[in-house]
Amino acid sequence: MNEAWNAFHVYRKLSLKQRADFMRNIAIELENCGDVLIKVAMNETNLPEARLRGERARTIFQLNSYAQACEEGTWLEARIDTANPDKVPPKPDIRKMLIPLGPVVVFGASNFPFAYSTAGGDTACGFAAGCPVIIKCHPAHAETSTIVADAIFKAATKCNMPKGIFAHVYGTSFEVGKALVMHPHTKAVGFTGSYIGGKQLFDWANQRKEPIPVFSEMGSINPVFLLPEKLNASSKDIAAMYAGSITLGVGQFCTNPGLIIGIESEALQSFIHDLGKAIQQIAPGPMLHPGIAKAYKEKRETALMQEEVHLVAESEQTLSAVSNPDSGSTGMPTIATATGQAFLNNPVLHQEVFGPYSIVIRCKDINEMTEVAKHLEGQLTSTLMATDNDILNNDDLIEAVKNICGRFIINGVPTGVEVCLSMHHGGPFPATTDSRFTSVGADGIKRFARPIAFQNWSNSLLPDELKNENPLGIWRTINNLLTQEKVN
Repeated sequence: MNEAWNAFHVYRKLSLKQRADFMRNIAIELENCGDVLIKVAMNETNLPEARLRGERARTIFQLNSYAQACEEGTWLEARIDTANPDKVPPKPDIRKMLIPLGPVVVFGASNFPFAYSTAGGDTACGFAAGCPVIIKCHPAHAETSTIVADAIFKAATKCNMPKGIFAHVYGTSFEVGKALVMHPHTKAVGFTGSYIGGKQLFDWANQRKEPIPVFSEMGSINPVFLLPEKLNASSKDIAAMYAGSITLGVGQFCTNPGLIIGIESEALQSFIHDLGKAIQQIAPGPMLHPGIAKAYKEKRETALMQEEVHLVAESEQTLSAVSNPDSGSTGMPTIATATGQAFLNNPVLHQEVFGPYSIVIRCKDINEMTEVAKHLEGQLTSTLMATDNDILNNDDLIEAVKNICGRFIINGVPTGVEVCLSMHHGGPFPATTDSRFTSVGADGIKRFARPIAFQNWSNSLLPDELKNENPLGIWRTINNLLTQEKVN
């Protein structure tokens, strides 16, 4: 942490282009890891080769796209209000931009060994913001993390980055994480994982003498609302779509649709029947590691034991059809159902079951569906399967759902998170600890920066980002006008 603090005072002064070049070199080194990295990750995570190759490509894209965003500088939110000496009292010259917070501690995710781990989005955002990054590698894929960390070290050497710009920390004890969060040189934390883990980091950060921001993504059940007109027209297609989404990646995505809400009708019964039949035909798959499989089995059993919860279907495929059936890491695709009243009365049904599980809630009418929406906790996503008429005729429901989510989806599935500037991957607590920020897309850079205003500074002493001549050619808001022009 001391090395990171020293590196911060050097790195923060490097140009946006130097930061971006560093990130692009990390992407090159990650690609240069070749098949060795993929094979190691396959052995550690049970993830298939195609998934891992796709995830590495996504990680490389993140590094390059955030590097481009870093260099373009829009994320800096540069604001310039020029002086007006004729105003009474005289208006001073004030110029504002974002500057880096300091060393960022990032906790690698268990379910994304590349995209949300050592060289993932949080790391890329930290480097783009001008912050050194300290990775606490996830013990479930420590060897994979080490290979990726070595790629970052190579890029740092190639780009003449200061010592301490990056560090890679091991350990399974919670004391390691606590020491990193509580260290006085830590200025922000990024985390993707469980509610228990993310909330603990948040609490530690707020117990410090100097509290710091923690950006924890802590899971979500991603409710899906089936509105009547759409369901009557497309129940079979919706069932097929959601059978695939629920079981994608053995259900191990934070955007997995774990809750489906409809109104009692023949169409809903048909949907439940078709969804159950589809789930029966999907084979169980090996989960990331035995710990996740054990937690899934326990939470699934707890959910199914609740009063008024009924099992609709589970996979009928035999475990012998699954690779490594004796690994203790198998996730059983499962659909359950319960009434709207049961859901409202039982908080256990609100909890995430991380894996290929979903429960269909049968509401007696649109009012009960709206009541269910109002009682839901914060979510990363919410989805409406609806026609335009469904939406226009149910404004109270739409507003209730909008109030609980970070991404609002129409007639799609929540699985699949596009890396782009308009993406918001976050949501109200307990989905995340700060719903104002995203962990996907270049806007995520802003998590690790803070605003500072310069008042009455001479032009020659200002940062390049705020100088009259705009030497970096970035977009700035000058006297309330967004422009790339110079200050006249």
